[in-house]
Amino acid sequence: MKKIIYLLILLSNSIYSQVFIYPDTLKYEMNQITVSATRYPENIIEIPYAVTLINEKSLMNLRGYGLDEILTSVPGVLAQTRAGNQDIRLVIRGFGARGAGDRSNYGTTRGIRIMVDGIPETEPDGRTSFDLIDLGAVDNMEVIRSNASAIWGNASGGIVNLSTIPSSNNYNLSIKSLSGSFGFYGFQTKAVTPITYGKIFATLTNTNFSGWREHSSSYRTLFNFGITSNIEDITKFSVLVLAGSNLFHVPGPLTKKQFELNPQQANAIYSQRDERRHNRLGRIGFTIEHNFDEANQISGMLFASPKFLQRSERGTFRDFTRYHIGGNIMFKNNSKFSNELKNHLIIGIDEAYQDGAILFYSLSSTNQRGSVLRANKREGANNFGAFIQDEIIFNEKISFIAGLRYDNITYYSEDFLISSYGLQSKSFSKLTPKFGLTYRFNQTQSIYANIGGGTEVPAGNETDPSSTYSQDQIYLLNPLLEPIISTTYEVGTKHLLAVSNSNLLKTASIDVAGYYIDIKNDIIPYRGGRFYFTAGKTSRIGIELGAELEFEQGISLKGAFTYSDNKYNEYLVDSVHYFKPNSFANYKNNTVAGIPRFFYNIGLSFQPKFLKDFFLNFSLNSVSSYFVDDANKIEVPSYFVFNSTIGINDFISITDKLKIRGFLTINNLFNTKYAASAFINPDIVNNEAIYLEPGLPQNIVISASILFE
Repeated sequence: MKKIIYLLILLSNSIYSQVFIYPDTLKYEMNQITVSATRYPENIIEIPYAVTLINEKSLMNLRGYGLDEILTSVPGVLAQTRAGNQDIRLVIRGFGARGAGDRSNYGTTRGIRIMVDGIPETEPDGRTSFDLIDLGAVDNMEVIRSNASAIWGNASGGIVNLSTIPSSNNYNLSIKSLSGSFGFYGFQTKAVTPITYGKIFATLTNTNFSGWREHSSSYRTLFNFGITSNIEDITKFSVLVLAGSNLFHVPGPLTKKQFELNPQQANAIYSQRDERRHNRLGRIGFTIEHNFDEANQISGMLFASPKFLQRSERGTFRDFTRYHIGGNIMFKNNSKFSNELKNHLIIGIDEAYQDGAILFYSLSSTNQRGSVLRANKREGANNFGAFIQDEIIFNEKISFIAGLRYDNITYYSEDFLISSYGLQSKSFSKLTPKFGLTYRFNQTQSIYANIGGGTEVPAGNETDPSSTYSQDQIYLLNPLLEPIISTTYEVGTKHLLAVSNSNLLKTASIDVAGYYIDIKNDIIPYRGGRFYFTAGKTSRIGIELGAELEFEQGISLKGAFTYSDNKYNEYLVDSVHYFKPNSFANYKNNTVAGIPRFFYNIGLSFQPKFLKDFFLNFSLNSVSSYFVDDANKIEVPSYFVFNSTIGINDFISITDKLKIRGFLTINNLFNTKYAASAFINPDIVNNEAIYLEPGLPQNIVISASILFE
């Protein structure tokens, strides 16, 4: 860690010693504002956390099906597609990596908070599905790579906030069509119209994908609608609606031999059971922000999200009927004690509750709902949080942030088939602090450091007791689990700069961060993840580099590099020695499963001046080999995947009111055979691990868009 700190200081000093100017080309970068990192608008240069902002231009030339398409370009973020649709594996600095066989998060992620327009998609237990996330409707994104539990609470090892509110206030209607390999087809309509003191916007997206692997077809329809309005310039009000229906079939993992012989095949059991997820859900949210005066503001948010989820999973047909409700209220005060001393104070509370019925049936001969009811229970979770944060700014150079948050998460479980259990509950509570310091050399350069706590309770499917094997007839909720507690130490530097008197480099942005994370009460899977136990201790150390360079000749280079070393400091387990009393395995000093040592993304773009609106882009995405089991015996091979895109970067005017644009992308340009993702701590059948999820071979996407203004 000392070497990382020294490197950052050396880099900051060397860059600061250069001669820079601040031309118009940097105006956008200098005004990049984040809301999620501190829960109020602030320039990213001033914030003592690692934050990446993604603008609308970066989102224009995407297939638009999965978050991996854009998040692979963010340092510290591992985003891997499972079958080429919205189901991805998402890890930020190791958070979200854990899993166990079939419980390796397919269909969801955990440990990372995901929000749409500031409203959580993450459920109270820390799990998040991607069912309502439409990249085509997103205007911009914020990614916080630092642990944000002190401000956002449970499962905030990283934050991804997507905004669907258009930056434009002008009337426009766009129609976009996409077509590609393996039966991929997408159609999207977006509209924005101004109203008095605000705007109305809507997006309708339909996507179909036959899939490359057997039993991997999917479709989805998503609708997004919103109204934003300013009332007398002192009150802002928004209504935000999401709705979706989607179905995706799960091809399942393969053994190494199956992967090498025929990666296109599906797992035979998954195909036989027609394992799939069919989800229909919606969400309505209301936000309000009122300014009492220039110094004092109050804001609030309410949301409700009904969900009807159906699955064929692990030999059962499952019905979930859930409702997820919640909101927050926050007070903010801005004080100016003198020209040299300012203060920002926020105090607030968050509340989220989810409950509903769960019915497990036998699987019929046609893989539909069978006639035998195997489970009838209720599962609920409540997450209450209260927080305070204060930021002191000295002379527009130094800022210090201190925050503290209290969280209480309670699980509820009731079995209606076995009434003797009764209604049971289990609560987890934790105080989480955070401190951060930033020094700004000027408007475009800063260095920072922070230390902060992290809290993550076990996800709902990790709270099952050992009754799976008829060993526990008392508890519905595992009494042995405790919250995962982490402490993050981070240093970093951010630079937005332009070089004077240069015929080569015009502008550059550089983001470097180093971190050390100490984790206690890590969750260990027993018996293939049939139940879990709190016992492990883990350490993670890493460095992240993000850079974007723009050259005079119309060439730009963008890169994101991540290196980390992740170790188990304590891990003593007996579950690998079934029927052998007093036998244990010690995995101390083993590498943490599911986290590559390094991964990177490099993009090279060429937009010649003589072809103003056209561009050509090449990108390389690479992931090193990594272990998928805690014993470090099963490994996923490394891979390099090249992609290329050619298209029109900005809309070309056909008439005064009609514009067009389009692009052509070739993914996996050299048809590389690789494992795009893997099951963690996989099941072993006949001495073979079933864990590899093959990535798509070479595939093409072509898109055309029409814009009416």
